[in-house]
Amino acid sequence: VKKSRRCVGDKNTKSVFCLPPQTFDKILIANRGEIACRVIKTCQKMGIKSVAVHSDVDASAVHVKMADEAVCVGPAPTSKSYLNMDAIMDAIRSTGAQAVHPGYGFLSENKEFAKRLAAEGVTFIGPDTHAIMAMGDKIESKLIAKAAKVNTIPGFDGVVETADDAVKIAQQIGYPVMIKASAGGGGKGMRIAWNDEETREGFRFSSQEAASSFGDDRLLIEKYIDNPRHIEIQVLADKHGNALWLNERECSIQRRNQKVVEEAPSTFLDSVTRRAMGEQAVQLAKAVQYSSAGTVEFLVDSKKNFYFLEMNTRLQVEHPITECITGLDLVEQMIRVAKGYKLLHKQEDIPINGWAIESRVYAEDPYKSFGLPSIGRLSQYQEPLNLSNVRVDSGIQEGSDISIYYDPMISKLVTYGATRAEALSKMEDALDNYVIRGVTHNIPLLREIITHPRFISGDISTNFLPEVYPDGFKGHQLEVGNRRELLASAAALYITAQLRSQKVLGNLRVSSTPVECTHWELCAELGEGLYSMEVEVDGGKVEVSGQWNLASTLLPLTINGTDRMLQCLSRDASGQIVLQYLGTSVAEGQEICVIEAMKMQNSLTAAKQAKVKKVHCKPGETVGEGDLLVELE
Repeated sequence: VKKSRRCVGDKNTKSVFCLPPQTFDKILIANRGEIACRVIKTCQKMGIKSVAVHSDVDASAVHVKMADEAVCVGPAPTSKSYLNMDAIMDAIRSTGAQAVHPGYGFLSENKEFAKRLAAEGVTFIGPDTHAIMAMGDKIESKLIAKAAKVNTIPGFDGVVETADDAVKIAQQIGYPVMIKASAGGGGKGMRIAWNDEETREGFRFSSQEAASSFGDDRLLIEKYIDNPRHIEIQVLADKHGNALWLNERECSIQRRNQKVVEEAPSTFLDSVTRRAMGEQAVQLAKAVQYSSAGTVEFLVDSKKNFYFLEMNTRLQVEHPITECITGLDLVEQMIRVAKGYKLLHKQEDIPINGWAIESRVYAEDPYKSFGLPSIGRLSQYQEPLNLSNVRVDSGIQEGSDISIYYDPMISKLVTYGATRAEALSKMEDALDNYVIRGVTHNIPLLREIITHPRFISGDISTNFLPEVYPDGFKGHQLEVGNRRELLASAAALYITAQLRSQKVLGNLRVSSTPVECTHWELCAELGEGLYSMEVEVDGGKVEVSGQWNLASTLLPLTINGTDRMLQCLSRDASGQIVLQYLGTSVAEGQEICVIEAMKMQNSLTAAKQAKVKKVHCKPGETVGEGDLLVELE
């Protein structure tokens, strides 16, 4: 490639503009939702036409509307649409797409898909097939890592054949051990064993789960690192032997081995450990001739010893926080590398500017195992993009359905600041300003995590959630000051509504002289109790002020000098107001029924306060899309 930039002139202004380097005319995005939207945005920036693929139920999805072209690749189930290689190959041929970006999940690490693209002369925007194969197998990847002088967790490098073999190997390694699927990912096929009995049981369950999830029941056993941190290194490599590490991401806040909150950089790493981890990650990338963006994941113990966990040969969900602190567009870099360009940067060019935090906003009930999927339609949806240094990567809009067929992620909420404290403060504001109605969501849990003293101090591990909430998440627990704030706020809002009604409707008293009421006796309900209070306008121990619109969902208040954002969940003609305060909501979102699909339980919740009028289904009954299940009144 002779030129990396194209420059054109404007005869009228005699100006010269440098355009992005020529790469592809048209890229097909073999994915859906927020990551498809994310890739399309970079294509638009680079002047590349985009092709969306979609299932029939996603015909009106945001990524479909954003793309220049769209092709339906099958019905809703992923096996018949987004994993349907034949249909996607047909879409590539019919649209003339020159390259495919797979996003993450689905076909992103499928070596067969990459082979089929190569056979058609279509560029796969990702690593070569041999790198996908090598890093996709946990046993082989560990052997390659060892050979590349990357720190690995002590364990057995071969395939464990029987439960008896598993016990012998576990005894040799020393308890506790981790039993895991060789072809696994996403926390499936993983068990921790602390003794021989648990090892036998773990071998049986992990092999069964691995076979059903991946079609591959091979297992390996390694030393379990107690109370570890999960820290990953972003790498970027080209086809010319150049590779960089783009600093780390702290991903220790997890539930069921799936990430919830991530940040970059990590509070735990010093510059020496960071460089050592980065250099080992690059060594591994070069060992498999890696090209494109990829992630090397490590477990880090309390003494900053780090051990290779796995390499993800794709773009990670949490890539936006790396983009925030480095200023690089990773999707753009992937496209450039796929076309054959050399990397534009040297290792010394990669900065750590500021701090970024990502919260994964899910349609989940956080009060059940820290998050079981919820389904429904987004009756109201408003992202907090009015705030500065806030990024929301989403693929939904008001009216979108969160269905049983796909991952229940609503968005990735990212905040950025010059310091971690600034980024955390911005995240708190962003969560309070995020309006989501129609499904149960995990914002209450996210807000509690980022404001918890342990998280703020950086005292975290992958066991954070079960340690902080041993009995499960119960929502925000109101202290005395919080209770007073909430009661006073409710009173102030009620008074405001009454005063507005008087102003609009007029004074109906006989007297011609208006009588202004400055003393109110009210009763507010909080939890199980009723609390009587006297509220004097412009008086009292709790000062509540603000210029709020009672027709708005968001209610900005200043309470004793502290800015708070409350949300109005409902308001009826009698004056009853239901509020969300410090991230925790009430009544709305209560579970109505549970639907099982794709081996997952999905919680169907109330979109508003109501009573159940009639139930139209029975336990164990098969239901279809559009069926009336429960009537509310």
